Amino acid sequence: MQNEIKKALDTLKKGGLILYPTDTVWGIGCDATNPEAIQKIYNLKKREDSKALICLVADDRMLQKYVKQIPNAALDIINITDKPTTIIYDEAQHLAENLIADDGSIAIRVPDDEFCYQLTRKFNGAIVSTSANISGEPTPKSFKEISPAILKGVDYVVDLHREKICAKPSSIIKLSNTGIVKIIRK
Repeated sequence: MQNEIKKALDTLKKGGLILYPTDTVWGIGCDATNPEAIQKIYNLKKREDSKALICLVADDRMLQKYVKQIPNAALDIINITDKPTTIIYDEAQHLAENLIADDGSIAIRVPDDEFCYQLTRKFNGAIVSTSANISGEPTPKSFKEISPAILKGVDYVVDLHREKICAKPSSIIKLSNTGIVKIIRK
């Protein structure tokens, strides 16, 4: 795994795109602070850049770097949930502007996956994680289902967990600083 982390880190640091296994589905990733790399993802997915992307961070300490105010409920959800859960936070900071939604929010997940944890920790920053499909097409449930266009469009494909079958993407919850909770995806 360490060799794959090193290759992925090298690619991320150069502004490249990686294709990697997450705690949910195979994802396309890049440095969440690099607007050019993020634009490459939008172009590859043929996705409107008005649709925000998800980021991964290693832990709640790293989360504090990218969100001005973390609602207390968020830490409870991160610590007690038994399924992958992405939380949309108000007032994103220190991320590329084209990653942040028009309302200033950002979707971030702390994955329960050793590879993702090590990658984000060693990168010392947020990494974009969006499903490895062209916008509008079904999310691939396995590496074998990833389209050739996606495979050719990234700079590095992580050689781990290619046999993994993914059940479904993460749940998404929006937690506003005003206390409003909204379930976006179960």
